[in-house]
Amino acid sequence: MTDVPALPPVNAPSAVGGIATDTSRLSNRANLEAAGKKFEAVFTGMMVKAMRSTHLAEDGLFASKGMNTFKEMQDTQVAQNMAAHAPLGIGKAMTEFLAKSQAGVEAGLAKSTTPAPAAADEGKTP
Repeated sequence: MTDVPALPPVNAPSAVGGIATDTSRLSNRANLEAAGKKFEAVFTGMMVKAMRSTHLAEDGLFASKGMNTFKEMQDTQVAQNMAAHAPLGIGKAMTEFLAKSQAGVEAGLAKSTTPAPAAADEGKTP
């Protein structure tokens, strides 16, 4: 049996609870829009899956695991096409929210790093 070499330590997220605080990806508008589109596809997929799970019309003759697999694949493709061509708007709303919150964070950081102006009347006696 051979010894397995030790792997170098991985940088752990710096925030409590395992959530990374690195928001550098949010500064690029294209990244925000891509995330919004992907979120829209995931949300639409969940919606289609929930609609499919109602079983309003049972396919008694054609019900099988294979058919369920192909229906899931079709639902995934339909959700991606819906998100790309006829979006619900939730992805765009999320993109705008993240853009505004990022602008607010950057403004807050700028305020905290700017030194406070010194009072002009300090040291003067009347």
